Amino acid sequence: MKPKIVTSKAILIVGLKDSLTFMTNAQGTGNLARQFMPKRNQILNRVGAEKFSIQVYNQFEYNTMTPKTVYEKWVGVAVSNFEELPEGLETLTIKAGNYAVFNYKGKPEGFIESWQYIHANWLPNSEYQLDDRPHFEKLPEAYHPSNPITNEEIWVPIK
Repeated sequence: MKPKIVTSKAILIVGLKDSLTFMTNAQGTGNLARQFMPKRNQILNRVGAEKFSIQVYNQFEYNTMTPKTVYEKWVGVAVSNFEELPEGLETLTIKAGNYAVFNYKGKPEGFIESWQYIHANWLPNSEYQLDDRPHFEKLPEAYHPSNPITNEEIWVPIK
């Protein structure tokens, strides 16, 4: 996997969040998505059709993370501003900065292997360091975890 290095402007997100662990990620993300998806069409100021799956870590230390490591998980969409939000949704601003963007195409259950490769192999052997900003995946409009093959972008904050 070879990334594309992208300088991103700030991204405004409207969605839902919860505290999860790596052990509860699949079920927790599914619950968030089921709560969010019916509300997404009420968001009038969307930018693009992609959905975002976002992880906000207190401190990302790949070598010391365990299945019980807690982080903030978001499911949402990008918006042009935070005006006229549907009731019950929250906002997150992803600060501008550089990202290593990896294209993942494969079975949903194979995602974790790619994620591990990025953090255990690619990043330590690259010229970059991890930056303290949210990590996220951009998912196409047609994305569904039951699809046999997924196509998504993995965005890793770098400096």
